[in-house]
Amino acid sequence: MSRLQTALLLALVLLACALTWQVQGWRLGRQLAQQQQAFALERQQLAEAAAAEVLGERAQRQVLEQQLDLNDHTHYQELLDAQQAQAHLRDRLATADLRLSVLLERDADPDLPATPGASGLDHGPARARLDPAHARRIIAITDAGNRTSASAATPTSAGINTRVANG
Repeated sequence: MSRLQTALLLALVLLACALTWQVQGWRLGRQLAQQQQAFALERQQLAEAAAAEVLGERAQRQVLEQQLDLNDHTHYQELLDAQQAQAHLRDRLATADLRLSVLLERDADPDLPATPGASGLDHGPARARLDPAHARRIIAITDAGNRTSASAATPTSAGINTRVANG
């Protein structure tokens, strides 16, 4: 073989190697682009799933907040109703529309008969009426106790009170 043929053969082999190298580069580039697209699609799907989870948790939190707000409002309304009933009872006691009575122990007062007499129509337990001043004092004490326990039981009642009073 002559030098020319050897050089031509060597050039042909080098050209084939360069062409093969270029084709492999194109294939590798295409594979990398496909992997990058698949990775970007996977990241997008993960981001959408995370966003959907955040939205679901936010919706659950809002539902819970609404339920708590409704419970607070209901509790506050019950507290107001009880306070109004207490005030109404106190007013009725003050105007003598209502009298409080207490059950008596049979053995406590020796002047009372052990069994009700035949002349009485009431066959229930013996009762004694309280003095109106004492009745008002009892109501005031229970009212103060109710207010203290209500304020201790609901630490957010001040916020509810402000919101209801302003709204």
